[in-house]
Amino acid sequence: MSEDLFAANSSTAPQYDASAIEVLEGLEPVRRRPGMYIGGTDERALHHLASEVLDNSMDEAVAGHATRIEVLLEPGNRLTITDNGRGIPVDPHPKFPGKSALEVILTTLHSGGKFSDKAYATSGGLHGVGISVVNALSISTVIEVARNKELFRQSFTQGLPSSDLQKVGAAPNRRGTSVSFIPDTEIFGEQKFKPSRLYRLARSKAYLFAGVEIRWKCAPELIADETPAEAVFQFPGGLADHLKEQVGDRECATSAFFSGSQDFPDAAGRVEWAVAWPLWSDGSYSWYCNTIPTPDGGTHETGLRAALVKGIRAFGDLVGQKKAKDITADDIVTSSEIMLSVFIRDPQFQSQTKDRLTSPEAARLVENAVRDHFDHYLSDHMERGKALLAYVLDRMDERLKRKQEKEVKRKTATNSRKLRLPGKLTDCSNDDPEGAEIFLVEGDSAGGSAKQARDRKTQAILPLRGKILNVASANTAKILANQEIADMILALGCGTRKDCNPDNLRYERIVIMTDADVDGAHIATLLMTFFFQEMPELVRRGHLYLAQPPLYRLVAGGKSLYARDDAHREEILAKEFKGKKVEVSRFKGLGEMNPGQLRETTMDPKTRSLIRVTLPDDIEDRQQVRELVERLMGTNPAHRFAFIQENAANVDEESIDA
Repeated sequence: MSEDLFAANSSTAPQYDASAIEVLEGLEPVRRRPGMYIGGTDERALHHLASEVLDNSMDEAVAGHATRIEVLLEPGNRLTITDNGRGIPVDPHPKFPGKSALEVILTTLHSGGKFSDKAYATSGGLHGVGISVVNALSISTVIEVARNKELFRQSFTQGLPSSDLQKVGAAPNRRGTSVSFIPDTEIFGEQKFKPSRLYRLARSKAYLFAGVEIRWKCAPELIADETPAEAVFQFPGGLADHLKEQVGDRECATSAFFSGSQDFPDAAGRVEWAVAWPLWSDGSYSWYCNTIPTPDGGTHETGLRAALVKGIRAFGDLVGQKKAKDITADDIVTSSEIMLSVFIRDPQFQSQTKDRLTSPEAARLVENAVRDHFDHYLSDHMERGKALLAYVLDRMDERLKRKQEKEVKRKTATNSRKLRLPGKLTDCSNDDPEGAEIFLVEGDSAGGSAKQARDRKTQAILPLRGKILNVASANTAKILANQEIADMILALGCGTRKDCNPDNLRYERIVIMTDADVDGAHIATLLMTFFFQEMPELVRRGHLYLAQPPLYRLVAGGKSLYARDDAHREEILAKEFKGKKVEVSRFKGLGEMNPGQLRETTMDPKTRSLIRVTLPDDIEDRQQVRELVERLMGTNPAHRFAFIQENAANVDEESIDA
């Protein structure tokens, strides 16, 4: 019987012979398998196209041939990047009769001028695939090249030439390359370039090479946030300027950043770095190789860590601090803010998207460059060195303490006599954190309703009195002295800042439940700021949520429905109660709901809606969040006033009156 089954399957199986073997030619592999070349087809991959083109212009700048780069985003999702470099060669290619070098570069994988050091000593491009991949994945690509006072142009569609190379005319005052392209919707769907992301990309590139000016311009109608429509970036201080902007007015362990650079002419290499140790930071690390971001670090990171730990240990020995020998790289790097940029010949990366540098020589180059400068940074300014040593030793002590402590299960912590819980907390009965949730409720009145509406097994209630302290504009002593904040910290049981350990969190979900009005939104904002600053890892792991209580109750003919806001109310009136006389009541607060209503609308997992609050994985995106929190919640009221002025026209007066 098994033989019959095998025979039957064989007769219906697809034929597998030589005809089944496909050979993909030209740029067809890119369109068939874009993930192999740009890491996928999502938003990150879409913006990787912009990076590929911009990196080519940056290579011209680093090589000393370009001083200006322009980035222009236009309607129709067209992005144009122009430089004043040498321009892509347009003369006939010796190996491809009838084709110009420009056409070969745009239509052939593994073609370019970066396989040797004849045209570029160092470059971000390695495999000769970047610009051809962009061309393959674009519905329209137009290249203009100004060389020898003449202007040339050629167009492409989905990687194939749609016109011959044409001599447009004279260009006596122009030189360089302009690449204009529209990503193909067959590959990326309806995704669009984000002006804010391109703006940050352009700015970060300018920090990486002090000799280049980058001009940013975007059609105003494409901007939906506060991104400027036009800007010019040029930073003589390089990475140090970038770090200064990132740290802002935060107090640091040392009075000055540790920054510098070192050239290695014999190795065609260069290392530039900037390091700061803010007294509070969740850590921010930016690694670059040949102006390419390497978010996963790599060997250049290894070299920097080695230089820092060896330097601080040597300084500890110099001042007679015996404990310094136990310092690890994590003690000095964790919670620091680091920017490191290296330029090396023929770098090796883990993949085409270049997320991690694997070149062995980068570790040696960086360690040799940084170590000597770090020794002088510490010993030439003894007070600065001692302050940093004390800062690092504190982190070492904390690490050793955590290592000695055993992981505390919630049940053990709950039953321990040493554990203090705030008196206002109404805890749940389950010992296991999995499935447990704590509601941070606005006011005692709402807290009373929530206690009656909750599931006693899994839901805990902690009422908070009014608006908590704005932690973004308060010092540490003031934060710790605040009773509402102290109650939250005790109830959650996982510590804050450097002592925050999400594994000790006593609940799976933290739910902010405030009134559905302006005051409630303000309280929710203050609470989110608290978690972002004091317990960022909880937010990253997805433990923080916003409840969505209704603002209105609509009743007609025995039918009762709830509306979250004004827009939802109008939608329900139009769809569910059209032509009927409806009684509309507005909840002034959660306390006005009876326990049944609160359970049905806001607390019951079967019927409620929650919004999860998260932090982005991308380093630049996290930095944008940090900048936004600082702008809107920080100590400078001028930033908030400017935000109000910029957005006042978007506020609905009717909602204010409500």
